[in-house]
Amino acid sequence: MTTIPDPIAELLFSPADATPMSSDEATVKPWEQARRCLAAARKVWLTTTRPDGRPHTAPVLLVWAGEDLCFATRPGSRKARNLQARPSCVVAASDETLDLVVEGAATLVREEAGQRRVAEALLAEYGWRLTLRDGSFHDDGLPGSPEYVFYRVTPTRAYGYGPDGLTATRWRFA
Repeated sequence: MTTIPDPIAELLFSPADATPMSSDEATVKPWEQARRCLAAARKVWLTTTRPDGRPHTAPVLLVWAGEDLCFATRPGSRKARNLQARPSCVVAASDETLDLVVEGAATLVREEAGQRRVAEALLAEYGWRLTLRDGSFHDDGLPGSPEYVFYRVTPTRAYGYGPDGLTATRWRFA
């Protein structure tokens, strides 16, 4: 299990930036608010980079598996192939209090205990039952019982924008 360190929360813009965004330190949002936004989102948008450099964005079901931010995909999917070549990614989500963008790197969850935590989190959060068979997870509810792999997103920085359109927070992860 990877532990995401507490990030440094700061204003995205300073008074010198001449922006309509607030530069009042009191508007800095805590990382816990961003975690709640990610946990509450029924789906989020994942952006990866194609081999030719073009972006690829697709919805994914995101879960917190312990302290790990994770999602599942088929191993041959465009996003999985993109992440194999370039692990950099962006996750975007919204709720009524925050528009959130998380930059980071996605890596395969290879250890069995971690894979089981992700499968359990997907079942608890979405009712999505994946079956472990021959060392791989499968969705037996779909034709052909397709295989799924799990990715862990390790944030490097994140941006949160308030619903008022005037507040913004940047979180930097050490």
